[in-house]
Order: sequence, then structure tokens, then C-alpha cells
Amino acid sequence: MNLLFIGDVFASPGRRIIADNLAHIITSEHIDLAIANAENAAGGFGITPLIAEELFALGLDVLTTGNHIWDKRETAEYLDRQPRLLRPANYPGNSPGRGVHIGRGRNGVEAAVINLQGRTHMLPIDDPFRKADEILAAIDPKVKVRFVDFHAEITSEKLAMGWYLDGRVSAVVGTHTHVPTADTRILTQGTAYQTDVGMTGPYDGVIGVDKQVILRRFLTGIPVRMEAARGKVELHSVIVEVDEATGTATSIRRYTIAPDG
Repeated sequence: MNLLFIGDVFASPGRRIIADNLAHIITSEHIDLAIANAENAAGGFGITPLIAEELFALGLDVLTTGNHIWDKRETAEYLDRQPRLLRPANYPGNSPGRGVHIGRGRNGVEAAVINLQGRTHMLPIDDPFRKADEILAAIDPKVKVRFVDFHAEITSEKLAMGWYLDGRVSAVVGTHTHVPTADTRILTQGTAYQTDVGMTGPYDGVIGVDKQVILRRFLTGIPVRMEAARGKVELHSVIVEVDEATGTATSIRRYTIAPDG
């Protein structure tokens, strides 16, 4: 089973490069399940119901998020209606929405997508490690393919989660920093891993934001209005091949589109 995961979709440039390329990727790479982190899809901060539906219409099967999921007020109610838009599962239990989706891929095989959020230098929400234990204990053992988006700030927490879940899930990939890492590999017990997939959006800026705005903030300390950068746009993703019978990853590779190159 081939899984595609697209890293943090940032604003309209990120959505546009997905619109231009997703159908070809799914066909040419024989993708059975297409996932993207979309918490920055609406102008770089949050996601709206309309944008979520547009991304689903392009061919994405599941959308994960992170700490920006609450930025658009109208999304809270939508989360309860749309099971394919996830928020991190370790937000308190009374939060809108859910953090796990189980559905069938294009090949008919069931797969679980799990969304978790780190706590180091982020909100002190529930323990993502214990939440992962709880989720995995509740999933039907027949669902072998299990994919985790761990939305976290620091590399050590992400790597710790990778080792913690090694052999228990098919893949653990990191999001949030918008900077792709070069540690794509399969861990010793068969879990595919990359610390951060990177951003899908404008790279002539600072993690998606106009560089002059960010430089002004660093130089003056004065709050500024964040605006999406212009210029070069790239798509960063990983493709994970999973043995459907065991849930073990057989390969993981970075897949990048940088048309301005």
C-alpha cells in the first residue's frame, strides 16, 4: 500500500501547487491514500471548511492539523461534521472533532491516520505518548496500516516518538517547523520515519511568511501582521510503501516538486 503525506500546506501558494500536481502524483506513484497537514492552508493560519472541502475535492483523503486548527472560528463546528479533518488527538476529550480516522484506501485496504501534537515549547495539552498508547489499544488489530503525523516543535521530541512507536505503527512523520529534514529512514522495528516533512508553500520567505515582515519583527521587536511570502513555491512530501499484511514499512522516500528550481 502506497501512502502519500504532504507537509504543512501554507496559504494559497501551497494549495495551488497541490491543485497543479496532486492528480499526477496519485496516478504516477500509484498512491492508495493521500494525506496532508493543512493547518496553515488558510492564509498561513488555520483552515476553513471551504478550503478543507476544496482540498478533499482535489484528491486528498485525510487532512491532519496542529496548534493552528483553532485559528478560524468556523472550523470548530465543522470538525464534528467532517471526520476526515483531524485535530491532534491529545487535546482534551471535550474538544471538537477527533484525532484518528480509519478508512479504506483506493486499494480497498483499511488504514488508520493518527494526529498527535507535541508539548515541548507548545501548549501543555495531554501527553501524546500515552494518548498514542490509548489509541493503538483501541484500534482493531485487523487494521495493520497505521500512519502518525506528530506535529511538534523540537527534533528530540519527534525522534523520541518515532522510537516509542517503532514496530507499532507503519510510519511516524513530523510536521510544524516547515523545514524538511534529511533523516528519512526505516527504524529498526519497521516504522518509517522523518523528523519533519517540510512545508508545501512559498520558500522565498521565513517558514512561509514574507521575509521582510519577519526581519522587521526581529530587528524592532514590534508585532507585525504576518503575510504569506511570494516567489518560489515547493511541494514537500514523503511516499511510504507499507506491507498490507503486517503494517511494516518497506520503504520511505522524499518526494519534492520545486518547479522554479
